[in-house]
Amino acid sequence: MPETLSNNSLGARKSFLPVPPILLFVVLFTACAAETVEPSAAEPEGSSQSEQLAGHDAPSVLPGIDVWKQRGYEPLAGQRIGLITNTTGRDAAGRLTAEVLDAAEDIDLVALFSPEHGFRGVEEGDVVSGHDDSTGLPVFSLYGDTRRPTPEMLAGLGGLVFDIQDVGTRFYTYATTMAFAMEEAAARGLPFVVLDRPNPITGLHAEGPVIDAELLSFVGYAPIPLRHGMTMGELALYFNAELGIGADLTVVPVQGWRRDQWYDATGLLWVNPSPNMRNLEEAVLYPAVGALEYTNISVGRGTDEPFEWLGAPWIDGRALARQLNSAALPGVRFIPRKRTPSSSVFAGEVCNGVDLVVIDRDAFCAGRTAITLATTLHALHGDDWDPERLPPLWGRPEVLDQLRAGMTPEQIAETWQGDLDAFLRVRSRYLIYN
Repeated sequence: MPETLSNNSLGARKSFLPVPPILLFVVLFTACAAETVEPSAAEPEGSSQSEQLAGHDAPSVLPGIDVWKQRGYEPLAGQRIGLITNTTGRDAAGRLTAEVLDAAEDIDLVALFSPEHGFRGVEEGDVVSGHDDSTGLPVFSLYGDTRRPTPEMLAGLGGLVFDIQDVGTRFYTYATTMAFAMEEAAARGLPFVVLDRPNPITGLHAEGPVIDAELLSFVGYAPIPLRHGMTMGELALYFNAELGIGADLTVVPVQGWRRDQWYDATGLLWVNPSPNMRNLEEAVLYPAVGALEYTNISVGRGTDEPFEWLGAPWIDGRALARQLNSAALPGVRFIPRKRTPSSSVFAGEVCNGVDLVVIDRDAFCAGRTAITLATTLHALHGDDWDPERLPPLWGRPEVLDQLRAGMTPEQIAETWQGDLDAFLRVRSRYLIYN
């Protein structure tokens, strides 16, 4: 799902009719920042990792779960609730949100729901439902037999809560899981609470093509750009109003986060949001490199540094690095390197390619980098690189004709700028943070 972009992720999104506007709560709060720790993605059964994380100094940026606890869990205090979460849903001390709410006296947590990669964030492919040993609660998979909560799963609930860390890229599927759950909550009149978290790659940069309506899918729920520059809470506000979901929505904001802050400036602990998203640099590069993943190249899955490298057996790594560096893309440089992926595309084959080295993450342009990768691969390896499956993640069907016509990255970027400008004007209405 997020970055495990399987073929069945392309299923068309369910259409829905606008629901009459329902009261929208946006709980606004204030201030604070500090360190980064990268624990293992796989938390053992029980809460041992939570206990380890809780031993670190308290950060000054507080996720939505901490703020919600301070506010007495309104508007769901006293209700039986379901929590959509995974291993990234944690309070500032590192405790799992599921465990925080399970221990709370003011609210009754009765069910868990998991996205792609499951509750522990380590599974690949479809995920089956199960239970959580720590809380003893059922865990309903929203990435298996169904992609949205069913009436049976929602029976007896007084509300749904969402707490999952996003990575700021359109085709990372957790936002779609949230939106589908909002649709189901709206259809049943269930309040929906989003416990917000920082956008790890800042909330300043929105760039790249806005996805075309004909390509909307599970890896592209709404007409937003490649890198959207919004938090999950802001996306929820945008989805709810612009797409007519009409959920009874409460967004509990992060306290103390600024739009210009990268995740490593928040003091919050890094927990891998998915198996191949192992550090902040990979999250920075993901919208650029991941956009090419459906084509016949390796984006580093099965290596130690996914999304920090791309390659294929037929690539001339030196020539590719030379051409890409000559483009003088802001904030990134390219170094030829051979790797042998242990899994995924070209598993067991020696692949020539390039490392992407971020030298200035504030200057890095994901959209321009992605289209330059595509035009350069087409120019150097047009007989071997097959871009036919580029559009679903790229977001624009015309990109194939643009590549065949020999358009430059700058010329292609001009074709998406109008839609991007229009998105930015709409986006501004849903931004919570300064």
